[in-house]
Amino acid sequence: MPGRVVQYQVKLAVMNLFERDILPLKDILEICGFSESTFWRTRKLWRETGWVEKPKSHIRGRRRILHRDDLDYIMNLVKLRPDWFLDELLTLLKHNRFISVHFTTIFRELERMGMSRKKLKKIAAERNENVRNDYLRRISEYPAEYLGFLDETSKNDRTLSRGYGRAKKGHRARKKEKFVRGTRLTATGLLTVDGMMANTVVEGSMKRADYLEFIEYEVMPLTTPFPGPLSVLVMDNARIHHGEEILELAERFGVRIEFLPLYSPDFNPIEEVFSKIKAFIR
Repeated sequence: MPGRVVQYQVKLAVMNLFERDILPLKDILEICGFSESTFWRTRKLWRETGWVEKPKSHIRGRRRILHRDDLDYIMNLVKLRPDWFLDELLTLLKHNRFISVHFTTIFRELERMGMSRKKLKKIAAERNENVRNDYLRRISEYPAEYLGFLDETSKNDRTLSRGYGRAKKGHRARKKEKFVRGTRLTATGLLTVDGMMANTVVEGSMKRADYLEFIEYEVMPLTTPFPGPLSVLVMDNARIHHGEEILELAERFGVRIEFLPLYSPDFNPIEEVFSKIKAFIR
């Protein structure tokens, strides 16, 4: 038969009655419904701690299997390579830390550490951080109004395709769509601190002749000789951006050309503009 829970107020009353010698112990226990063994356990706790109940632990449930060092090991693994599968982390723990746990344990611990599963943003391994830092130091010397950023973006019928949909749990979201890409359109734009200042659209891919025409007749008339507003044009290393014709145009108008480091589209703010436009189209 399970033991009866005695409220702490009753235990306090028993201790006070006994210490003040108001009644014999036998009468106190009979009145309060206290067993003698419970009395002596409570009496011992009262003398040791000054209270009639054991302090309640804030930790609930089973003790955690993984210790702080194990969690640090998992965190370092994920920081170095964020695309580990849970079963791969489980194997690494078993082989390197000699701990066997279920993959759900690793999942819960990652969540406790604030780590969630996200779409990977892939960065080119060929990217050179020293070159990128040199570019940042160089470009930061120009006032913002000196800079104009150029790039291209393309659209076809597949651009309108949305990546996410809704369906009942346990079912795939399905939608019929044409897989034919259709007509390809390529847009080129010039972004400054005042917004998009020039743009053009061609059918198909942008060719060098199209780009040169855009630079000569749409962009250069807006520039001023360096140093001055819109006197530095920034573009990536696409093949159509290079060539003697581009350099000759820049020299004729007194404009500087700055090329982005390889594999560094994140340094071109016009990429954010194109991303917003495509999101709006969808």
